[in-house]
Amino acid sequence: MRENGYAPNTANAITQYFTKANQPTQQEMLGQIVVEILREGKILNRKSLCTKLLSRMDQALDKGEESRYQTLIGLLFDR
Repeated sequence: MRENGYAPNTANAITQYFTKANQPTQQEMLGQIVVEILREGKILNRKSLCTKLLSRMDQALDKGEESRYQTLIGLLFDR
């Protein structure tokens, strides 16, 4: 127990840490998508990136993942 009387739930804290640690960065997400596009033999351009990001956003498992894809789509059109 801590001095302030708060005893943290250790299992919950560990779970939250690994949940955060497993989320890929924007660069990693874009890298995965670029590799996927190139392996499919498609041309890498803004249209193919946007199409792939929209597809992944539709298949997102949670709102956080969907938000990350939405942010990446926004970066494609930011000049």
